[in-house]
Amino acid sequence: MLERLSFGVFPAKAHTALRSPSGALRYEECITRAGFDGPYSIVYHERRPHEGEPAEVHHGWTIAAGRPPRSLMRHHFKTFEQRQRGGPALDARVPLLENDDLVLAVLAPDCEDPAYFVNADADELFFIREGGGVLKTMLGELPFAANDYLCLPKGLLYRFVPDVTLAQDWLVIESNGPIAIPRQYRNDIGQLRMDAPYSHRDFRAPTFLGPSDEGIRKLVVKRGNTFFGFRYARSPLDVVGWDGTYYPVAFSILDFQAKVALTHLPPTAHATFALPGALVCSFVPRPLDFHPNAIPCPYPHSSVDIDEVLYYVRGNFTSRKGVSAGSISLHPSGIPHGPHPGAYEASIGCTRTEELAVMLDCARPLRVTTAAFAISDPAYHHSFVDPGDNHSIG
Repeated sequence: MLERLSFGVFPAKAHTALRSPSGALRYEECITRAGFDGPYSIVYHERRPHEGEPAEVHHGWTIAAGRPPRSLMRHHFKTFEQRQRGGPALDARVPLLENDDLVLAVLAPDCEDPAYFVNADADELFFIREGGGVLKTMLGELPFAANDYLCLPKGLLYRFVPDVTLAQDWLVIESNGPIAIPRQYRNDIGQLRMDAPYSHRDFRAPTFLGPSDEGIRKLVVKRGNTFFGFRYARSPLDVVGWDGTYYPVAFSILDFQAKVALTHLPPTAHATFALPGALVCSFVPRPLDFHPNAIPCPYPHSSVDIDEVLYYVRGNFTSRKGVSAGSISLHPSGIPHGPHPGAYEASIGCTRTEELAVMLDCARPLRVTTAAFAISDPAYHHSFVDPGDNHSIG
């Protein structure tokens, strides 16, 4: 994703023979993006990687179950009240919001995946609000913990092994296009600039362990919003070496270096990941604006091209009342949005915020699923009316 990595054994030149100590030929697999024009990795297997046979494997999640009529309202989804999200990560997702570019879901897995999974539809960006564990892939193992983003490229073979001693609460965004570092953070050769909000050292790649066999032979592939089953005769984790730029990474939101200014900066100053039609931003503990007359609380605004989603992780959410850790708010374009009554005024003089939140700005209108409506606070839209205002709405 960020730079070329190499692990294990591979020949000096691509597409040439690599043999085992006993003389057996290894099998080269080229994993490529954008046909053959994008990032790629070359992976070397002990056996042919394409031996999976179709099989009945019943796993997966409900794809955006139901779409009630769209209402132009602000929403507060109380995901912390959703209790039907256990099981393995492969089965536990509950989609809440979606459009033609992406799907946003929540999950709280409580056991390891019983099969390997390949999402052939989308790149995936997980945020771990609570919990942790290990992501197992054929490129190696990637431990993760609370506050981590996990960026998984489309087509990656993986399975999650959560730490069952911890409560798990995850957010995931499926993107129909590549999830990338914003271009403004890179120099001409692709290196992260010194004024970027993170460095190469902040991103963690898998630890390559060599061939392994977990005894799992099942594979689930999601393609065209349908789940397909396959079965292997032998372990697909038979990789002896790989090199390239296609691999998953982990990044802690706490390593994001926030910008601070004289007055309030727009959310784009907190941009963390870019995807087609959307931007992911990280709000982290930081000093606030230092103009003597600054109003640190976000100003009311009409973002006429953007639907805004905010995932509250923890801390003091100064602009909102009634939200909790795990809350998700949706403020659609077409109507102004801003802080709750009293928050704008009360923020004057504040010098620091301890909030931790993930924001998703979407260019296409988001559709709310039936599952999201079931946990939506019906009083949220009206909560922005000042209770001291005696004017009736007629």
